[in-house]
Amino acid sequence: MRTGVGETKISRNFRAEELSENYLEAAIGNTPLIRLRSVAKDLPAAVEVYAKAEFMNPGGSVKDRAALAMIRAGEKSGALTPEKTILDATSGNTGIAYAMLGAARGYTVTLALPKNASAARKKILRLYGAEIIETDPLSGTDGAQRVVKEFYRQNPEKYFYPDQYNNEANWRAHFATTAPEIWRQTAGRVTHFVAGLGTTGTFIGTTRRLREFNPALCAVSVQPSSPLHGLEGLKHLETAIVPGIYDARLADRNLAVETEDAQGMTRRLACEEGLFVGVSAGANVCAALRIARELDEGVVVTILCDGGGKYLNEDFWNEN
Repeated sequence: MRTGVGETKISRNFRAEELSENYLEAAIGNTPLIRLRSVAKDLPAAVEVYAKAEFMNPGGSVKDRAALAMIRAGEKSGALTPEKTILDATSGNTGIAYAMLGAARGYTVTLALPKNASAARKKILRLYGAEIIETDPLSGTDGAQRVVKEFYRQNPEKYFYPDQYNNEANWRAHFATTAPEIWRQTAGRVTHFVAGLGTTGTFIGTTRRLREFNPALCAVSVQPSSPLHGLEGLKHLETAIVPGIYDARLADRNLAVETEDAQGMTRRLACEEGLFVGVSAGANVCAALRIARELDEGVVVTILCDGGGKYLNEDFWNEN
């Protein structure tokens, strides 16, 4: 068959069922790396700041990578079988990824998350068919973890409990995909990696692999400035249950970001860069710019964790 410009010749031997089974997996990762220009316009010419557009994953967040890796690891080990329900604690994004992939792969999904998680996230979870257990809002994801552990203790044969905070497949997903993408997209020029800490998987996995490429890489972790904060998805580790996959030795520096600063940057990213993202992305960019302003030259990379649509009910969008 003859093909014209812009057309693709498709082999007669392809299996349509393979395309339908794997389209979500194929769409996860390989997200764009976007140079920030307006919010970084005060920087020296030799300092570049880039943000990885993880909100472009099919589930809308960086957590698609880890959720897929944990599900695949569970299937490979035999811990996840068709009759089992995927059970975990979440602040929302990993849960959305579990629910999306569970719907596509035929698994039921039950998730515990704080009652004060955004209404949009809970609506998305229910649309994917997940069962939601709302937990004490003041206990955050720590409280959700305790509830899930008890559910699993009572019925271990019923559930596959990936336990994202302690699952090696979480950080390995970023070791295998996120870091090599950043290395290729910066042509090996990345000098600083900046990322927030939630489960810590993104920071740990990406840093470990980038350090293999460049042992001199400076890794900077980001946390909320206090236990009571509005940075959904991030943890204040000094007062929270520290994830088992966390390695405090990896960070060269640890930066604290105020909720109001992150919210302000989130609004700026929408208005000045055309990037409609969530508040954890705003926190990451705040920290990345703080690092960048200390440099005479360098390439700073951070993560835009998710999109802003899940946060439209938040009042900070209306502030000046």
